[in-house]
Amino acid sequence: MLQIKNTLVSLDLVERFFCCDLGKCKGQCCLEGDAGAPVSEEEDKKIQSLLPEIWNDLLPAARREIEENGTSYLDPEGERVTQLVEGGTCVFATITPDGQWICAIEQAYRQGRVDFYKPISCHLYPVRLKEFPSFTAVNYHRWKICGAAEVLGRAKGIRAYKFLEAPLRRKFGDEWYEELELTCQEYLKQYPDGLTPD
Repeated sequence: MLQIKNTLVSLDLVERFFCCDLGKCKGQCCLEGDAGAPVSEEEDKKIQSLLPEIWNDLLPAARREIEENGTSYLDPEGERVTQLVEGGTCVFATITPDGQWICAIEQAYRQGRVDFYKPISCHLYPVRLKEFPSFTAVNYHRWKICGAAEVLGRAKGIRAYKFLEAPLRRKFGDEWYEELELTCQEYLKQYPDGLTPD
């Protein structure tokens, strides 16, 4: 682990390569899983305010789910997460003409229609955060559907922490990220293959 201010960062972020390959995965992370994406109450309220703008982009089943059950719910651990369609697909997932699943909120943001990118938990993926009383754990979540991202990241030489620079800066700030980057660079000088001694 790397200690950056009040966080403990998994070595996977520096050792592993990662670069989303949407041409291969088709956005499967929006479709699979046993719970929605973690979302804060503040983010949920913001999303609710954006519904009029993105409503027509959502699938009919997603609109029905939101009308009946709202935009989020509490999972078995008590964490607020985005609502799902039929227990699997995020209600904010929409499909492009070429069969790729994307976030309707992100799509609207990129088109200049809304001022919110998407929940930070989605932006950070494959990073998952775990809050503890005295620190935040910044963990790398391995998922088979992201195998193509690890292959592409290795081919391009992009480490996970570099691919995730924008969301990490968004979550923790520029000073935090610059400290992380410097620490990762020093680590890779010592362990260029990402291999630590036993």
